[in-house]
Amino acid sequence: MSGKLYLCATPIGNLEDITLRVLRTLKEVDLIAAEDTRNSIRLLNHFEIKTPMTSYHEHNKIEKAYQLVDLMGQGKNIALITDAGTPGISDPGEDLVRICYAKGIEVTSLPGAAACVTALTMSGQKTRRFSFEAFLPRDKKQREEVLEEMREDTRTLIVYEAPHHLKKTLKELYDVLGERSITICRELTKKFEEKLPMTLLEAVNYYEEKEPRGEFVLVIEGKNREEMKKQQQAIWEDLDLEEHMAIYEKKGMARKDAMKAVAKDRGISKREVYQGLL
Repeated sequence: MSGKLYLCATPIGNLEDITLRVLRTLKEVDLIAAEDTRNSIRLLNHFEIKTPMTSYHEHNKIEKAYQLVDLMGQGKNIALITDAGTPGISDPGEDLVRICYAKGIEVTSLPGAAACVTALTMSGQKTRRFSFEAFLPRDKKQREEVLEEMREDTRTLIVYEAPHHLKKTLKELYDVLGERSITICRELTKKFEEKLPMTLLEAVNYYEEKEPRGEFVLVIEGKNREEMKKQQQAIWEDLDLEEHMAIYEKKGMARKDAMKAVAKDRGISKREVYQGLL
């Protein structure tokens, strides 16, 4: 029988944030695939786990994935761990999972810490709908495209950033998104954990005076729906009613239906559209 891939969440700071199930699994599997074995050995030593390790990271993720899948095909059980948090979230684990499914290998995930969810829940921002952007692309064109998509997104936005890029990223976010509420979270679950609720402009100014340190999670307010509606209505109001009606009638819409659509666009009643046209 084939083995199984276990995605094991590890602490993002505080070593107590690991489940009993993960500890048992790391002891029982045949092999642990770790993003950085030098970092993970400290975790394993702390919990007296002697299971052999192998490296699985961004630079060997495809070739090594097939090697690991071959081992699982021979009946070996393998646990995948990242440097911190849940494998598959902003790391090469997603490629290994995809290849496992393609080869018929069973995959299961052992839940635990994830920096994006930890930051979101303590941010004070809206949590019902959110978009996880991880690290913004370094390629200039791709970065501009992603930022433009974020500008129109009404969901709460979550971004990871390293300290040496934080100032530049905050300025770009302010330039593209405009003034928004943001909660800057750093050193999550650690001794010097910090949460800073402020506006994007305040954040830019704050880090002009203070040197960023630690790993950051930025939780940013999505675009306001009411503001979007007002902006769209302002666009329609630049047209007179007949011009607005013509947009829908050229699409083959009956005049009665076009009036209804125009009323909805402008946030007025159908009767007001009728009277205006008269």
